[in-house]
Amino acid sequence: MSDNPTVDQVAAEEVATSKVEENLKSRQTWLRLVFMCIYGLFISLAGMIGTVIVVLGFLWVLFTGEVNRELRQIGQAIAGYMYEIIRFLTFNTDDKPFPFGGDWPSGDTGAGDA
Repeated sequence: MSDNPTVDQVAAEEVATSKVEENLKSRQTWLRLVFMCIYGLFISLAGMIGTVIVVLGFLWVLFTGEVNRELRQIGQAIAGYMYEIIRFLTFNTDDKPFPFGGDWPSGDTGAGDA
């Protein structure tokens, strides 16, 4: 057996190399990285805001005995926004979330006053 690669192996390596070069030179790939960094910051901010909403919601229930509908809707909207960001960051969609793409998610929980 020879250590020299076959013609097919050389051709396959050249194709793989050209695809890598194409991906490295692709403007879309680098632009997506920029958006991924921005959305990484947004999801961190949304998580902090979500934590504040959770604490406020708990305090509201603690002192009034009732769930605050507005806080629940805000929490649902933030959860939906974070879901959209995760889908974009994990390449499950190419649609950019708010503010560069879609609208802000609805805060409709689909629940009554329960």
